[in-house]
Amino acid sequence: MDATASGPPSIQSYQPLSLASPVQTFQRHQRHCFGDSTPGEFPLAANPSIVLHVLTGCKLDPKDLAKLEATCSFFRHPANFAPDFHLSIAELAALDMCQRRAIFKPMTLEEKELLKQRCGGSWKLVLRFLLAGEACSRREKSQAIAGPGHSIAVTAGGAVYSFGSNSSGQLGHGTLEEEWRPRLIRSLQGIRIIQAAVGAGRTMLISDSGRVYAFGKDSFGEAEYGVQAGKLVTTPQLVESLKEINVVQAAIGNFFTAVLSREGQVYTFSWGSDAKLGHQTEPSDLEPHLLQGPLENIPVVQIAAGYCYLLALACQPTGMSVYSVGCGLGGKLGHGSRTDERYPRLIEQFQTLNLQPMVVAAGAWHAAVVGQDGRVCTWGWGRYGCLGHGNEECESVPKVVEALSKIKAVHVATGDYTTFVVSEDGDVYSFGCGESSSLGHATGAAGQGNRHPNVLTPELVTSLKQVNERVMQISLTNSIYWNAHTFALTDTGKLYAFGSGDKGQLGVELMAQQSERGSPELVDIDLNWL
Repeated sequence: MDATASGPPSIQSYQPLSLASPVQTFQRHQRHCFGDSTPGEFPLAANPSIVLHVLTGCKLDPKDLAKLEATCSFFRHPANFAPDFHLSIAELAALDMCQRRAIFKPMTLEEKELLKQRCGGSWKLVLRFLLAGEACSRREKSQAIAGPGHSIAVTAGGAVYSFGSNSSGQLGHGTLEEEWRPRLIRSLQGIRIIQAAVGAGRTMLISDSGRVYAFGKDSFGEAEYGVQAGKLVTTPQLVESLKEINVVQAAIGNFFTAVLSREGQVYTFSWGSDAKLGHQTEPSDLEPHLLQGPLENIPVVQIAAGYCYLLALACQPTGMSVYSVGCGLGGKLGHGSRTDERYPRLIEQFQTLNLQPMVVAAGAWHAAVVGQDGRVCTWGWGRYGCLGHGNEECESVPKVVEALSKIKAVHVATGDYTTFVVSEDGDVYSFGCGESSSLGHATGAAGQGNRHPNVLTPELVTSLKQVNERVMQISLTNSIYWNAHTFALTDTGKLYAFGSGDKGQLGVELMAQQSERGSPELVDIDLNWL
């Protein structure tokens, strides 16, 4: 039945009278980078300088800049800005951030363009190359180096202190006397040092202008073994053969030295006559030779030297990779065999593990890498448990340390059968040979009791945890002939030392009849000093 035709009348709804003006509706426009005449739009194209300022001020990662270009045409189009009107906003932001890097600033326009082509033809790739180098080697930051019997500390301002054994003048003070406390190398006044490397009886320092200064023993090979050179250099001297190379890092291995140039090229010298590094040299040869092979055309951001072998962390457009060359004893080259390699060879296992290497460390007989995701890989001779896999087996290819799966590592250091890992929280883990209390797990008073246990899997160094400081860097002795000592550098510039100290290399006074420290001792030096 139709209700409108019969039955009671339906109730009509009451509509109150609105006194307000009707709200005007606008058609919604989708915002975009170029804007239009619609009120309220923010046309980025009309304000490119603001966008550029935001991108550089936020210090975006090169990957983020690449994503902006991939997702928005505004960031891909030429920005019409000096110095290159054809560069996109993203490329300009990368170039601007490159200009702020200390090693990039003094380069000529031609040198910068050559570096750009070497890195893959993009300023974003150049920025990634520069940032990777700073992250893995503490370039331009304070650092402490625990050498074989002597130690070097570099402040944030570039001043250098040395202490410990001085039989070859390796402390740089013009004498052969040991130093038990950090002593400033005054002859370097006016020279800002950004990197240091130490070996048995020798020291190398690198200035912010790329010059290399060396002092100590003038021959290669361990100081205790082989013929001692007749010439000792007791104060820092400019290495003339490296004057034409702008150096940013040095690594001293047994019987050879390697240096890394500002452009990411590797040079080696004084390896010996068996030509294992791609060129023939003699033990007394002090002329640098470009490392031949695939790394001639691939930029390297970090080098690490062990016993007769070298690791190189390379930065390619496709990602980070590690190359190794030299003696393959124990599988320390990471190629699945124990054979020597005359030329640098890519370690392919990292691709299998889907791991992007970010930091490399070369111990005497084993090696380690920290990946971008915080995983740690070790390989080589596993004696004393230095690989952290719970046994003493050798590993001829990189293997993830599963015991560290719950932490994100940011730094790794290796020595003679010892390994240290630093997490992003500043916690420190160590494993391997506990000789000289260098692992930091000693429980006896002053490190004199129960001081030599070997650790097969990573253990938290509780003695460092108790100092209530965030550790940024670990350095430990990387020599087969010296008892080891260890340094822990904190984010506040404090330096803690433990391990062997019989030559004063800890930088702290020891009690009578004491030759080592089992727990961290604060060294009287402020490495944040400018």
